[in-house]
Amino acid sequence: MIKEGTVFKGIGGLYTVKSENAFYECRAKGKFRYNKISPLAGDNVIISVNEGTDNTIDEIKERKNSLRRPPVANIDVLFIVVSTCQPVPSTLIIDRLTVICEKNKIEPVIVFSKSDIKPADELFDTYSNSGYKTVLNSSLDEIKSIINGRLCAFTGNSGVGKSTLLNLLEPSLRLQTDEISLKLGRGKHTTRQAEIFEICGGMVIDTAGFSSLDFGEKELVRKEDLQFCFPEFTEHLTSCRFTGCSHTNDMGCRIRELVDEGAISRSRHESYVLLYNEAKQKENQWK
Repeated sequence: MIKEGTVFKGIGGLYTVKSENAFYECRAKGKFRYNKISPLAGDNVIISVNEGTDNTIDEIKERKNSLRRPPVANIDVLFIVVSTCQPVPSTLIIDRLTVICEKNKIEPVIVFSKSDIKPADELFDTYSNSGYKTVLNSSLDEIKSIINGRLCAFTGNSGVGKSTLLNLLEPSLRLQTDEISLKLGRGKHTTRQAEIFEICGGMVIDTAGFSSLDFGEKELVRKEDLQFCFPEFTEHLTSCRFTGCSHTNDMGCRIRELVDEGAISRSRHESYVLLYNEAKQKENQWK
């Protein structure tokens, strides 16, 4: 029997697919492995439901977007969960993720956790002034309204409180949480795979945490396109003195002037310069 469905999770080559309010355990056909493609949580698929043998994923429908880390597909919103204290927030990691969102036409929402321990004021202002939706993890009603009717993923460093937040949004989930290691300054990977949960009138994917990010070639944003992934740059891009300005250290760069004037966040511009130089280096390596 042929059915259409959505991949809710995958562990060890076995995928859980929801179709018509029923769940089916499926294995991906060998052609996907041959083509080096793996089904992802959020994929819309065609499956064969068989008697006496394994159910199979026969086709992965065209994706509107996909990410390597977190490994998800077809998402509308990426909640980037950021702790204000432990683990120590990294603006570069936040900015890497917002750039990937901009490239893939995903709405980034930045959620600050542990603001009861250390206020999120400075970071909150940095990202709200840069054009992003920013919320505190205590603003549960606002987060629920964003989730409603959409497929969303939660990501962030290990130990920032993604699973804790999801448990607050839907207590029946009872996701495993753990304490921060004071010695290492980061959390344990309590989430082992990307998995979809139906909550708050929508669907959310809890993903495994990370301690660093290293994007591959598919995630690379070309250095020429990077300027369009920083919303606060957009209205000023034609104001630089010279055409083709890289907005790094060019003479007569309006972006640099706005950074010096305090109108654009210095940390955001520093991330832009690092990502620009990284893209330039990797483009040369991959030629």
